[in-house]
Amino acid sequence: MHTYLNKFKESMDEFNSFAENLKKGVENLASLDENDCGLANKQGSCGTCKSCRRSCTPKEVVFQDGKRTLYRYKQRVKRGNAAPILMVYAMVNRYTMLDLQPNRSLIRNLLDEGQDVYIIDWGYADRMDRFMTMEDYIDGFINDCVDFIREKHKLDAINLIGICQGGTFSAIYAALYPEKIKNFIPIVTPVDFDTKDGLLNVWATEFNADLMIDAYGNVPGDMMNQAYTLLQPFSLNINKYINMVNIMGDSDKLGDFLRMEQWIFDSPDQPGETLRKFLKDLFQGNKLVKGEFMMGERTVNLKNITMPVLNVFAEFDTLVPPVSSKALFEHIGSKDVQELSFPVGHVGMFVSGKTQKSLAPGISAWLNSRA
Repeated sequence: MHTYLNKFKESMDEFNSFAENLKKGVENLASLDENDCGLANKQGSCGTCKSCRRSCTPKEVVFQDGKRTLYRYKQRVKRGNAAPILMVYAMVNRYTMLDLQPNRSLIRNLLDEGQDVYIIDWGYADRMDRFMTMEDYIDGFINDCVDFIREKHKLDAINLIGICQGGTFSAIYAALYPEKIKNFIPIVTPVDFDTKDGLLNVWATEFNADLMIDAYGNVPGDMMNQAYTLLQPFSLNINKYINMVNIMGDSDKLGDFLRMEQWIFDSPDQPGETLRKFLKDLFQGNKLVKGEFMMGERTVNLKNITMPVLNVFAEFDTLVPPVSSKALFEHIGSKDVQELSFPVGHVGMFVSGKTQKSLAPGISAWLNSRA
């Protein structure tokens, strides 16, 4: 009987603690404002105060073409590398992941290392972008941005960082225009799509890309997001919201959680023709590593990537399996190659505490040694 009573008391104590935490969490939810959650779009802060949470590192528009924008981040310390960095993020989700909040920001960390950082914002696709192609984005806007930066800095070549799908775009660009890229850094970038290590790769081989894109035109971002959550249905649809209750009593942790949620569901629609080529030629045809991928009338030859390459990948990545990223070195022509890996997942590469003090310094030291 004594053992039973002890277990009952423990259960009641646990329930009371849960209820108290939930009550405090509801109070926190009611008191959080848009700045705390990272939802405010009109913030004038420099990013150093507690309420400045979303993409708040100061930047300015330096070049624009329709919805597509090139930003340059403002200097935080004395710049130590003459060659600036152009960062190319994926068209899926938003580049704001790289500057989620002051204490979780690859952008801010690179600036604090003395790097000069530019970034492409693809904007939000609408019906006018239905027939935009990969050539439009890579030969068009990426090349225009590279030329703008080269001309502004009076340089023949600049540094290029590509992330996820943006890393694949960047690898294609570096192969087509190697003379314009001084150093290339792909981060969590798929290159060899023929792998069973990732469920997304398995699914993609069975997609009827033509039917989907002919039906939708632009593929809805919400539809893409639902597919990604189904890769880990329990942890991404159920478990994380159960665990949320455990941190609701801490307003800072709750704010962190909501900012991440806001980013996850900020999903632009995907331009139909670009996604069609990405699915059919890369996920299904694996043409990039086969030497069969075409951009217009040109064949993309990865052997043309002869500049120094630092390949950064996440060891527990379920979206871009490490084997897909590591295959890059088998197909490029560079003799100066190096890998940098972290025991994190795909998104954890940018928001995990494990990378905040090592990713940007590692990238910066590698670039500075090749300045």
